[in-house]
Amino acid sequence: MPKGKIVLTPFPFTDLSGSKVRPSIILSNHKKGEDCLVAFISSLGLKRSEFDIFVEPSSKNGLKTDSVIKIDKIATLEKKIILGEIGVLEKAYIVEIDQKLKKLFSLI
Repeated sequence: MPKGKIVLTPFPFTDLSGSKVRPSIILSNHKKGEDCLVAFISSLGLKRSEFDIFVEPSSKNGLKTDSVIKIDKIATLEKKIILGEIGVLEKAYIVEIDQKLKKLFSLI
């Protein structure tokens, strides 16, 4: 699954009490293995983080509404639980994701 692909996944709650199906962005591009690394995508809310990336819907990305990629909400999931693909994130957003990930993990 290539980096930047937007997929539907059951994304776990942080307390692990359950999950909710939502769009997620593939952050890893390893072709081998059974797992993938994803970040949660949410509709716009009141809470904002320095690690949020605002994304407008487009025919390419398949999102239906203005959304936020939550770079600080990451999960490792088995590829087999991905429910479907809805689009591909535009290149400019991928660059921003990489920058925010570096900042999140204090790599810059």
